[in-house]
Amino acid sequence: MRIKMLASALLLASALQPATAARAATTNEATQNAAVLDILKKSIGFRTVQGQGQVPAYAEYLADVLKAGGFAAEDIQVQKRGETATLVARYRGTGKGKPILLSGHMDVVEAKREDWERDPFVAVVENGYVYGRGSSDNKAGVSVMVQTLVRLKQEGFKPGRDIILALSGDEETDMATTAALAKELKSAELLLNSDAGGALLDEATGKPTVYGLQAGEKTYADFRITFTNPGGHSSRPSKDNAIYELAQAIDRIAAYDFPPQINELTRATLTAAASKSPPETAEAMKRFVANPGDAKAAATLSEDPEWIGTIRTTCVATMLEGGHALNALPQSASVMVNCRIFPGVGIPEIHAKLAELAGPAAKITIIGNPTSSDASPLRPDVMAAARKAVDARSPGLPIVPNMSAGATDSLYFRAEGVPSYGLGVTYMKASDDFSHGLNERVTVESVTGGLKQWYVLLKELAK
Repeated sequence: MRIKMLASALLLASALQPATAARAATTNEATQNAAVLDILKKSIGFRTVQGQGQVPAYAEYLADVLKAGGFAAEDIQVQKRGETATLVARYRGTGKGKPILLSGHMDVVEAKREDWERDPFVAVVENGYVYGRGSSDNKAGVSVMVQTLVRLKQEGFKPGRDIILALSGDEETDMATTAALAKELKSAELLLNSDAGGALLDEATGKPTVYGLQAGEKTYADFRITFTNPGGHSSRPSKDNAIYELAQAIDRIAAYDFPPQINELTRATLTAAASKSPPETAEAMKRFVANPGDAKAAATLSEDPEWIGTIRTTCVATMLEGGHALNALPQSASVMVNCRIFPGVGIPEIHAKLAELAGPAAKITIIGNPTSSDASPLRPDVMAAARKAVDARSPGLPIVPNMSAGATDSLYFRAEGVPSYGLGVTYMKASDDFSHGLNERVTVESVTGGLKQWYVLLKELAK
């Protein structure tokens, strides 16, 4: 009888174990989701706009979250840099490999209360979205990375290499803190960026259609082209006119197409896009992938603003300055030209071409100090980890490597020789993308699903 009772008890216990484990897993997932959403909502409350001086306070808040999650104070450094700051937190591993960097930025673009439907710096969760400035760019990614590190620490995970969280404080403006972090951490194995990449949702169904993994970005560079002239009275006009010379130079720049180019990333992007594009565009993509010298295919793609930047460097006039009085001949006239330069093409090469197009009378200066970088290789270990991470969230979702128009923090790390990959958390419809705009929002699933994704990603790459 006792044997039968014992057998029955064992059977009952074995039947209950899967259910108990499932309940525990569900409870833990709910706890993790609540924690990351709380971090995001509090993060939005920090007005981390240039000039407001709140980035240091936000960094200290995130540092406190990490400390409460088990990080030693000596492994977290908040460094004030002017009115902004950086945060570097080290999750110590066994030292088997070089560190992996986790990148994101704490600053956001300005938002004015009178322009928004809601206060942009008070998080609101409504209809499956989290509203607030920085919700998608980039505080959702930052919140996910922080909570993922806390979860791994609480679980006792021991990585084979250090994991270093490196958060910048002025990505939206000067990127000086980004450049500084890149120089300080350039010995890392690779970088994973939460501020690039992500999935596109179908407008009708809301289901993910493709996940874009960023592995390169075009160089952002601004040029000023200026013509000068002695000027004179407007009643005595001549053909020697600074505005006329500038207008002719602009026409030559507008008419010029930089040579078509292709690399590993854009080849993958065009190949994937061909299956979902209109027939004429799809055919041009296939022909261009097969032969980048196909002028007709390149011309077809270049007519579409969606694809011209994928296959070549682009330069476009964006601002004008000229003249000093209504009744005087202009003594100077300038145009600002914004260029997005294909990876591997140097800034001096573009400068030289613009000088050639503008003519010998033009003076051309580079605005600021642009940085260029080559695309990162599609490393098998990164691609395999990305596949497992995306599958944990969206099984079988196609992953397409891509190139951004620029620029994210990855730019400076790539320039220092650190391979960098954008594996952002956002799953978004094109119509929902309000980054830098009014009423910015991110789906709740982007945050909770992002936790699943980054948990698997880090365990795979840092093991």
